[in-house]
Amino acid sequence: MGKKLLIHNDHVPNIHTYEVYRAHGGYASVEKALKTMTPDQITDEVKKSGLRGRGGAGFPTGLKWSFLAKPEGVERYLVCNADESEPGTFKDRYLMERHPHALVEGMITSSYALGAKTCYIYIRGEYFYVSRILETAIKEAYAAGMLGKNILGTDYSLDMYVQVGGGAYICGEETALLESLEGKRGNPRIKPPFPAVAGLWGCPTVVNNVETIAAVVPIVNMGGEEYAKIGVGKSTGTKLISASGHINKPGVYEIELGITVEDFIYSEEYCGGIRNGKKMKAVVAGGSSVPILPTDLILKTAKGEPRLMTYESLGDGGFQTGTMLGSGGFIVMDEDTSIVKNLYTFTRFYHHESCGQCSPCREGTGWMEKILQKFISGTANESDVDLLWDIQSKIEGKTICPLGEAAAWPVAAAIRHFKQEFIDVAKKKEFKDVKHYFRLNNLVETA
Repeated sequence: MGKKLLIHNDHVPNIHTYEVYRAHGGYASVEKALKTMTPDQITDEVKKSGLRGRGGAGFPTGLKWSFLAKPEGVERYLVCNADESEPGTFKDRYLMERHPHALVEGMITSSYALGAKTCYIYIRGEYFYVSRILETAIKEAYAAGMLGKNILGTDYSLDMYVQVGGGAYICGEETALLESLEGKRGNPRIKPPFPAVAGLWGCPTVVNNVETIAAVVPIVNMGGEEYAKIGVGKSTGTKLISASGHINKPGVYEIELGITVEDFIYSEEYCGGIRNGKKMKAVVAGGSSVPILPTDLILKTAKGEPRLMTYESLGDGGFQTGTMLGSGGFIVMDEDTSIVKNLYTFTRFYHHESCGQCSPCREGTGWMEKILQKFISGTANESDVDLLWDIQSKIEGKTICPLGEAAAWPVAAAIRHFKQEFIDVAKKKEFKDVKHYFRLNNLVETA
C-alpha cells in the first residue's frame, strides 16, 4: 500500500466534523505554524517539498508563493480554486465532502504564510451541497478559535468565506475566477499583471487548487524535506487521482507519484483492470483537456520505458508521444470505445464553455463541433479530417487563456493517434446506433 497523506483517515467515522478531525491530529499544522514558525519559514518548507500545483498546471507552489508582492499597507489574499469543472476530475469534490477540515486547516496555515487576513474558497455552482459542508466546517473552526481574532492566542487573525460560482468552466482559470469573485462576468484577464501583483480587487493574491492547499498541512507537519522523499525526481509527494471509465474499480485514489501507469490501471489496489475482460484502447490521463494516448503509448514511452504516474514521465516525448498528468482526471477507454464520439462530446463541452472573448476560441470551438457532428451524423468526408486538424492548429497559442489549448489539444491528439478511425467513419458514413446517440444527447439529427 502506498503512503497516504490526504485521505489517510477515510475509514474514520465522522472525520468531517471538527471534534473527530481534531482528535485525529487535525490543526496540528496551524499550531506549529503560528506558534513556532515565521511566514517565510513556511514558504521555505513548501519550496523544499517540491509541491507542484495539483489543479493541472503543475507549477511549483513555493515559487508561486514567493512571487507575491508585499507592498506596505496593502491587503493580500489567498483564494482557493474549488471550481473543479474539468471533465473526468472529481477528486477535489471528494476531499471537500469527506475531509472539509483538511482544506480549512490548509487555508489557515497557507494564509498565515502569505500574510493574508482574509481568504476565500471559490466553489463551482454545481457543488452547492458541498459548499454547505464547507460552511459548517468553517463555523466549527471559528467556534474552536481556529478562525477569527487572535487565533490560538497569537497576534494572527483570519476570516474565511465560501463563494459559490456561477457554474462556468472558464472560472477555473484563475483570473476569470477573480473577476467572478468580484461580482463581474467570469472573463479571463490579460496577463501581466499577474494575480501575485494585482489580483483580487487589484491586491496581491495567490490562487491555489483545493488539493494543493490541503497538501500544505502534511508538509508543515512532517517538513518539506521529508515530503520530498516521497515520489520521484521533481514529482514529489502524493497525488489524488480521479479514476473513471471502463475500469473495474472507479473512484478517487491517493498514489505516491512514481508508480507505473500499468500498475495503477491493473492492480487490485487501484483500478483493478479493464471491466468485462475487455482490452484497453486509450487513456486520457489528466482530464479532458490533455492529449489522449493509445494503449501502447500510455503504458510505455516512445523509448520503451515504463510510463510512470509523474509529471515528467507522462510528458515524455511532448505531445507527439506523451501527454500530461494535469488535474489527475484519469479516464480509461476499452476496445469498443469510439474515439470520434468521445471527441465530439469533449468538443461540444468546450464550445459551450468558451467565454467568447477570443475569436480563435469562440469561432474555432464552434467549427470543430460542427465538423465532428458531421462525422456522427454520417455526412463527413475524408477531407474533413484535414479541415479539423487545420482549425485546431489555428486556436492553440492564440487566446487570452488556456481554454483554447484545452479545446485544441484533444482534437490534435485524437487525429494524431487515431486518424484512421476518423477516415473509416467518414467512409462508412454512419454509426449503427446514431439515432440512439442523438436521442441520448438531446441533439437534433442531421440528414
